[in-house]
Amino acid sequence: MKIAPSLALAAATVLLAAPTAVSADSYWEVEAARANARAGGPTNARDAELLERYGCLSGTRSGFCERLDHGGPRAYRAPYRGKKHRARR
Repeated sequence: MKIAPSLALAAATVLLAAPTAVSADSYWEVEAARANARAGGPTNARDAELLERYGCLSGTRSGFCERLDHGGPRAYRAPYRGKKHRARR
């Protein structure tokens, strides 16, 4: 039975290559950080990290969220402005 080890290896590869879920402890942790932002800003470093990663809700008038929207000092990166590649035939 040479098929069983091959199937086990294939299954392990799929499990290891699968993308992970949200790295926050839970969906509620992200929502709590967003609620703190609506109340005036992140209250701790973890909230700031979650807001940078997952973003604020639209319309949040926190100074922190406005800096994120306008590409503040900790924005991820500028859009790529290089040459567009043509598809090869």
